Amino acid sequence: MHVQEWLETIPAVAVYALVGVVIGVESLGIPLPGEIVLVSSALLASQHGDIDPYVLGACASVGAIVGDSIGYAIGRKGGRPLLAKLGKRFPKHFSEANIGLAERSFEKWGMWAVFFGRFVALLRIFAGPLAGVLRMPYWKFLIANVFGGILWAGGTTAVIYSVGVVAEAWLKRFSWLGLVLAVLIGLTSMLVLKSRAKKAVAAQEARAEARTAAPATAEAAVD
Repeated sequence: MHVQEWLETIPAVAVYALVGVVIGVESLGIPLPGEIVLVSSALLASQHGDIDPYVLGACASVGAIVGDSIGYAIGRKGGRPLLAKLGKRFPKHFSEANIGLAERSFEKWGMWAVFFGRFVALLRIFAGPLAGVLRMPYWKFLIANVFGGILWAGGTTAVIYSVGVVAEAWLKRFSWLGLVLAVLIGLTSMLVLKSRAKKAVAAQEARAEARTAAPATAEAAVD
């Protein structure tokens, strides 16, 4: 039984709550399949009138915004030791390479990293806690968080629901293809991010070695 078939067995209120909770916990910094659950629920809404897509999108948006805000508060209080603990708990997601890439993104883009990070599987988990750790001003974080959360959650719901309505007969038979596509996109983005993260960490180490070697070279020249 895949996700959508399981969702069909629970009432609409439970679907709304599940989507909000899963996306909220994922945004808080704990790896969960928030995007897959949202896509499955939106497809289900297109096939069953009991699930209101507007309520679904609203619940997903609230979960994303609240989860990110809690993650920000935890990150601000826990600081870098929190990242170390998360690295031990979730080594594949919170590895030094991934954290290095996320930090570079925040240093370069600031609040835009929070906004656009909502659309990238790995950064969606990092955004809240890392913004808190890096002490991003909360008003900047909140603006990016609200707009990014609404656009990602509401937009995903609207697009998937619309596709489901237009191709309802086809999706009833092959709805799992939407899930497969979502998974493939998520895996591809994660692999690309991991590759970039390794390169970013290597570049940082090279710059650190260069800075360390520079004073020694200068001292040798003076002697």
